[in-house]
Amino acid sequence: MSHSNETIFTNPSTFILLGIPGLEAAHVWISIPFSIIYAIALFGNFAILFIVKTEPSLHEPMFYFLCMLAVTDLVLSTTTLPKMLSIFWFSSREIDFSACLTQLYFISCYIVMESGVFVAMAFDRYVAICDPLRHSIFLTKHKVAKIGLVAALRGSILVMPYPILARQRPYCRTNIIPHTYCEHMAVVKLACTDISISSYYGLFVLLSVHGLDVIFIAISYAQILRAIFSLPTKDARLKTFGTCSSHFCAILAFYIPMIFTSLIHRFGKNVPLHFHILTANIYLLVPPMLNPIIYGVRTKQIRGRLLWLFTHKRS
Repeated sequence: MSHSNETIFTNPSTFILLGIPGLEAAHVWISIPFSIIYAIALFGNFAILFIVKTEPSLHEPMFYFLCMLAVTDLVLSTTTLPKMLSIFWFSSREIDFSACLTQLYFISCYIVMESGVFVAMAFDRYVAICDPLRHSIFLTKHKVAKIGLVAALRGSILVMPYPILARQRPYCRTNIIPHTYCEHMAVVKLACTDISISSYYGLFVLLSVHGLDVIFIAISYAQILRAIFSLPTKDARLKTFGTCSSHFCAILAFYIPMIFTSLIHRFGKNVPLHFHILTANIYLLVPPMLNPIIYGVRTKQIRGRLLWLFTHKRS
């Protein structure tokens, strides 16, 4: 679908997602690792949810937060990958205007929610290691549910202006989005009016949410490391650090690609477009795959339960 540059249409009926410009010939090949990543993410996160639900010994705050993380990962990957694969396999590039804004909202919302879950998990590890006697008092099931609700509401409310502002803008340049999904700024940049409000608000969300979350997590882990190094024996230090190592690895897998992608988006003007889009896809798809692997390998209770399930089925 094409539109004249002189025509202003406040609500275009559809947008066109190009996929990865410059790598169209390799779309089918790129879809193979993406499909594998998605399959692993689905299996791993559903496995986490099933194991925690069916194992009463795992009904603890850390594993409840892990279930929240698994749900956000499932929504993030499912919001983006099916449409992405339809572009790669069937050249189905059209996406309805409302569907595009819905995808934009869910991606941005659940990224904020996932960041909030990581903060909650850092707080859980801080209390468990630095004040273990009060852990059960601070983090009851009721309080864990409240923390999860706050994380969900924070993401839902803060991101709500994204699609509202995008819907109100007139679009007169083009309806072609050089991306595999409806990324917030990629959509807003198609408007033919001043987009400074959307741009500044997006920067505000980035700094006030992810920036503050990273600071809070860093402070928590500084206190955790100080408590660990004050333990009398090496074995005690290693055992205590092992209880939070999986969470630390998951944090790195989430925030490092996010920071890298944000830097490229804002300062990498000479970076090829296809590289920018690939990194944006990796940022959304790889953490949902890695998180269940990290927790499955590093968390003794989940690893043991998973091995028991496989050996029990075979016997």
